[in-house]
Amino acid sequence: MPRPSFSTQLLTLWMLIAALCGLLSVAVWLMLSSALGERVVAAKQQAEAACTAVASRYDLSMQRSGETNVDLMHAVLDLVLIQTDGIEGGFWTSQPPSNASNGFIAYAFPTYGGSGVKRDIPEAETPLILRTLKSASSAAALHAETVSSGTDAVLAVACPVPRHADLFAWTLTRARPPLGPYGERATAILASVLAVIVVLALFLALTFKRWRQNLTLLEQALAPGGEFERGKRLARIGERDLDQIVDALNRYADRAERLKRDADALNRQLAEAERFSMLGKMAAQIAHEIRNPAGAMRLKAENALAGDGARREAALKTIIQQVGRIELQVTSLLALTQSVTVHAREVDLRAWLDDIVHTHESRAESRHVALAVDVPQSTTQPAFDPAQLARALDNLLVNALRHTPSGGTVTVRAYGVAAQEGERLRLEVIDNGPGVDIAERERIFEPFVTGRPDGSGLGLAVVREISSAHGGRAYLADDSNLTRFVIDLPWRPS
Repeated sequence: MPRPSFSTQLLTLWMLIAALCGLLSVAVWLMLSSALGERVVAAKQQAEAACTAVASRYDLSMQRSGETNVDLMHAVLDLVLIQTDGIEGGFWTSQPPSNASNGFIAYAFPTYGGSGVKRDIPEAETPLILRTLKSASSAAALHAETVSSGTDAVLAVACPVPRHADLFAWTLTRARPPLGPYGERATAILASVLAVIVVLALFLALTFKRWRQNLTLLEQALAPGGEFERGKRLARIGERDLDQIVDALNRYADRAERLKRDADALNRQLAEAERFSMLGKMAAQIAHEIRNPAGAMRLKAENALAGDGARREAALKTIIQQVGRIELQVTSLLALTQSVTVHAREVDLRAWLDDIVHTHESRAESRHVALAVDVPQSTTQPAFDPAQLARALDNLLVNALRHTPSGGTVTVRAYGVAAQEGERLRLEVIDNGPGVDIAERERIFEPFVTGRPDGSGLGLAVVREISSAHGGRAYLADDSNLTRFVIDLPWRPS
């Protein structure tokens, strides 16, 4: 399984953080708002039960009604409220004695978190307690009131003491957060963590967006036809990691350019060396090719001097033919020995091939040979030296027309081919002539190798030189039924 890209990993990490933010948001929301009503109801039920228990226990403990026993009240409060955590309470009378404050007679908070039993009535909740007691006194029945503040709620419950007129028991409790006394602190901590994670998620999202934009710029520069392919150096992006890649690519391009220059220089030197190494062989071939026509001309000239007018006329025709043969050899030799200079430019392939084939139509008609051009549509135009490649195709067409029998066909085909080193252009000249002997297939592109007595043996050598100057090659393709010469070169010169 392939490893995911760095962008995919960043996106996955961001999605995980976003999911974590969502979960924490839900948790904080639940802690802040969920079950508040349920907690109030539960606290109210507990406070009412405690109030009723205090009033009943005090009534059962008193032997005579109408008397007030403060010590007994404290004892009952301590005994009952110790069993219910977080509930405080006391006794109150609607007809207070002179020494009673606001009618409060007794008070206790056995589960108070401080040292000892708390005996002082909470001042902040006193108005709520008095309001609840007065409502219970007016109704002569149990009454409860609730005051909510944020995530907390304070509940006060008052109930009459049986058989004791004007005497009421009361309880006070608080509906705490779900996690108890530390719930608010835990909620605050979770909210802080959530805020930090949200900031991190936003930062990561912005970082990922910037990274992706910079990576897209780099991909566009490296894409086919981009700045890097056109030979331009990549500009630094501003992202440290990507800038290291950009610098490495620029160094690679500089090194590749130096190596290409060195390779071009070596190729030129090698071509010159090969050309000079062939001079000796060429000299011998030239001497042989010129000596034979020269000897024939001399013999004809001597016979003409000793003969009549008809013999002299026939001798002059032969001499002219031999001079033409020598001229053809010298012209082809000059074309082969001169360095091929390539001036590449974009070429309309179809129009260019039509012009070349048109120059050979009269020769093809005289030999009753059909000429055809096969060029598929292309979105881009190749670049090469049209004049030089026209010379090469002319040689191939002349060669094909000479070897194609009457009624045959010569086809010129051009098309692009995708290769590992880039797109390439292939030009093919195909005929249905007798073909080339297997023994001659490897030598036909060498100078002075020909299968015809009137041939120079330099046409295919010129084709090879022009193809090589374009960075390509010329060869005879393997085809059992047809003769197919191929020129293979880059679609555009590098």
